[in-house]
Amino acid sequence: MNNAKRTISWTAALSYFAFSLVINSMGNVLTIVTSQKIHPSILGSAYWTAAQNGLNHSLHGNSTTLSIVFFVVGMLIAVLNMVLEHRIDIKRFLGNLAFMVPFSALISVFANAFSKLLPEAHSWPMVAFYIFLNFFGVSLIAIAISIYQRTNIVLHPADDLMQVLRFKYFKGNAGIAMWVSYIPPTIIGVIALIMVPDFTNYGIGTIFAFLFQGSITGWADTHIFSKLKHQGIAID
Repeated sequence: MNNAKRTISWTAALSYFAFSLVINSMGNVLTIVTSQKIHPSILGSAYWTAAQNGLNHSLHGNSTTLSIVFFVVGMLIAVLNMVLEHRIDIKRFLGNLAFMVPFSALISVFANAFSKLLPEAHSWPMVAFYIFLNFFGVSLIAIAISIYQRTNIVLHPADDLMQVLRFKYFKGNAGIAMWVSYIPPTIIGVIALIMVPDFTNYGIGTIFAFLFQGSITGWADTHIFSKLKHQGIAID
C-alpha cells in the first residue's frame, strides 16, 4: 500500500481544490448552456448534469431551481456513499455537504453568465463550435474530478461515489468506477423522462461523457499536475 499519508501542504491542497471546484462548475454549466443554445437540441449535458437538469425540468419546467436539485441529489448520494462504505461517517457526509454549498452557488453564477454570453447557434460553424465547447466542458469536469480526488479534502458526493467504487471495489480503475457510478443518474434520468418525455438534456455530449469522462479522469491523474498524488488514501 502507498500514498496513505498526505505529502503536500494544506495550502497547496486548498489551492488545487479551489481551482478544481471552479473548473468543475464551469464545465457543468458549459454542457448545459451549449445544449440549450442549439435547436433542435443534439448535444445534451454531461451524464450527471443531464439527469439532474432533466429532473429539474420535469419538476419545475425551468432552470431557476437547478442549484437546489443539484444540492438535494448530492445529499442523497452522500448517504449512498456511507452505505457502500458500510459505516456512518458524519465527517465525510459533512464534507460532501461542504462541497455542495460553493459548488451549487458557482453553478448558478456560471449559468447566468454563460446564458447571457453565448448566443443562439444559427449556423453550422456555430453549432460545431458549441459541440467543441460541450466536449471541452465534459473534459473540464473529468480533469476537476481528478484534481480534487487527489487532494481528497472534500468531494462532490457523485465523485466521492466514484472514488469509493474506484479504490474499494475496482482496484483504482477510473473508467470502470465511473461507469458503475452512472447507475444512480441513469435511474434519475429515467424517472425524469417518465414524468416529462423531454430529451433535450440528452445527446451526443451525454454519450461522450458516458464513454470518455472516466478515462479522461484517469489520464489527468498522470498528465495534469502530474506531481500531485492521491492524498490520504491507500492505493493497492
